[in-house]
Amino acid sequence: MTERAFDDSMTRSFVDGVARRVGLGARFCGLFGSACEGGVRLTAVMADKEKLTTQRVLLPAGTHEFPSLARRIPSASWYERELRDLFGLEPVDHPRPDPLVFPFSDDAERPRPGTGHVRAPVEPDHTPLDIHLRGEGVFTIPYGPVRSGVFESVEYLVETPGEDIPHLRTRIFYKHRGVEARFEGMTVDDGVLLAERCEGVASVAHAIAYCGAIERMAGTEVPLRAGLLRVLHAELERVANHLDSTIRHTEGAGQAVAFARLTLHKERVQRLRAQLCGSRFGRGVVIPGGASGPPRLGSSALLDVLGSLESDLRSDMRLLLATPSFVDRLRGTGVVPADIASRYGSLGPVGRGSGQTNDVRVARPYDGYRRLGHQIFEERDAGDALARQRVRVDEIWSSFHLIRQCVDGLEELSEPERAMWSTPVEPISGEELGWSEAPQGEVLYLVELSEGRLVRVKPRSASFHNLALFPLAFPKDVLTDVAFIEASFGLSIAGVAG
Repeated sequence: MTERAFDDSMTRSFVDGVARRVGLGARFCGLFGSACEGGVRLTAVMADKEKLTTQRVLLPAGTHEFPSLARRIPSASWYERELRDLFGLEPVDHPRPDPLVFPFSDDAERPRPGTGHVRAPVEPDHTPLDIHLRGEGVFTIPYGPVRSGVFESVEYLVETPGEDIPHLRTRIFYKHRGVEARFEGMTVDDGVLLAERCEGVASVAHAIAYCGAIERMAGTEVPLRAGLLRVLHAELERVANHLDSTIRHTEGAGQAVAFARLTLHKERVQRLRAQLCGSRFGRGVVIPGGASGPPRLGSSALLDVLGSLESDLRSDMRLLLATPSFVDRLRGTGVVPADIASRYGSLGPVGRGSGQTNDVRVARPYDGYRRLGHQIFEERDAGDALARQRVRVDEIWSSFHLIRQCVDGLEELSEPERAMWSTPVEPISGEELGWSEAPQGEVLYLVELSEGRLVRVKPRSASFHNLALFPLAFPKDVLTDVAFIEASFGLSIAGVAG
């Protein structure tokens, strides 16, 4: 097929249509590519009130460019950079299309997820990125990818004249594992194992979103007890993640006692998860059609552990948030203004700390959330690290409440038979979206099946969507604030790099 220019009328109509819908109030959720026989299919996903809508266009084989959305929809920037890396598609008029998930050399073959063929090994192009700031005394600090402590591999390129941070960029490709290509050709059941490992700290949320796409495609209704069990594990996962973010704050602020106490409480949560299902990360619980079986811990024992844990946590959190040296370190640090949070459609605690209300447990309830509902919290709109911390504390207490509701619901439905925990999912073909609310925010899965085999799976973590905001959280901060702002975002680099 002959090469097409980037100003193809259908492509421009697609871009204009997406921008128009976002301009009318829809939230931009992502822009995904899928290689197919005729070229590359682009799918834009938007949230409009209580439903997801999509808009698609096919870029014919031989097309190497497409008009960028990034200047009209800032949150599209990273999605377009990812398309450039994985498909070799150049987003024309993009403000700064630096490599993101993998820095390929210009002549390297791109992986093009969706093709199904075996990829040849490639070496990343380590060419330094262009300098953004210039002037006397300006220099670049490469912070990472290896840092002290247990951190995921990420490099922050800090351009600074000394202490202030007028510009910061991230290089995440050190963590890239080629997850999207690994899905291709798998069975539906095997795909769950990989979905759980896309973003280890949000294993349950990813499994729910992946299975949700398959269940919607098959028209399968998850048994109520399985839906409640999914919520129980998802909320325990939320508590563990929010505690981890708080622990990192206490470490940075030198709060040794609080650090030790909260680390102990997080370990108690992880051990409880292992008692319930055999995995500290909740793996193996969520399967297509429902859950793998009943919890291994009885209701009374679970409630006893939960009650003791919540009581201790409330006491320690009350003391921590009454400690001036801790609170003052977070107040005014890493401010994400409400208008920027809105323009980028920020998710999870990052968005909710800046006045956003995006929470798919409320907007598009799934599984047990349809029965349980979800508490709407007091609005936090300061946009700083302290606001994000308070959002997480609110959510921890809400999680305990939801878990107790799940236990009560499971008691009402107590039946030992496995058949009551899942519904068979027959081999199917088609394409569908799935979602969940991870501790970091909305997770999306675009899943394409052919006769029960995975053709294309595109996971989109909230971490990917929110990390684009990270450089904008330094309007008046200095180098020592980086650790606090990073902890307050609570991101998973594995979920970003793919």
